[in-house]
Amino acid sequence: MKTPSLPLLDRPEGMTTHDYAFARLRQAIMVGSFRPGTSVTIRGLAEALESSPTPVREALRQLTSIGALQFLENRRIVVPRITPARFEELISLRIALESHAARRAVAHLTERQIERISAIDDSIEDEILRGDQVAALIANQAFHRTIYTANPDQIVMPLIESVWLQLGPILGIAMEHVSELYVVDRHREAIDALRRRDEDAVADAIAADIREGIGGFDQQAVARLLKLAA
Repeated sequence: MKTPSLPLLDRPEGMTTHDYAFARLRQAIMVGSFRPGTSVTIRGLAEALESSPTPVREALRQLTSIGALQFLENRRIVVPRITPARFEELISLRIALESHAARRAVAHLTERQIERISAIDDSIEDEILRGDQVAALIANQAFHRTIYTANPDQIVMPLIESVWLQLGPILGIAMEHVSELYVVDRHREAIDALRRRDEDAVADAIAADIREGIGGFDQQAVARLLKLAA
């Protein structure tokens, strides 16, 4: 099976080859570059990353340890499949974690940071109009991450990103149906609530964004999407 193209990722000065391989593969899974059930190989990923096999092997071992990939008995490495019930559980967890994180971030956000969040939201619309689904997903995650990490005492971001990682393989499929989602712009509602410093309204907007976005697929719709991915 041909290895999917991997979204580019800036490499900070001093980042090791292993850390870069891990970060780039993690991002690729998180934004749906690999569909559920996709097999990956060390050689194919090393070629895609223009890397030697050793750092890729270590990155795959790390990704397997956190559940982003799965080793099968025949030594194949695959992207885990997701059941409709598991999907529903992950969406519920996203809502709980991100509503909490959004509420706690409100008091720490400056007007300049809110303007930055608004600009990121504009970029999401631009990428969707351009048809660049991966760039839109990366910008969407930046929108949420920028809000939550404004709280200097937050400890929830790794938990949120773990859920994003588990939902990632279905995102690429869901984005093909993006026109069916996001009837109401909940991001703008969240931004307006941030400007008013209304914690409840921010949390409600974030919850609605998740529920009506990818969470807007019911179990039957998820089952159909996963059938398409098979």
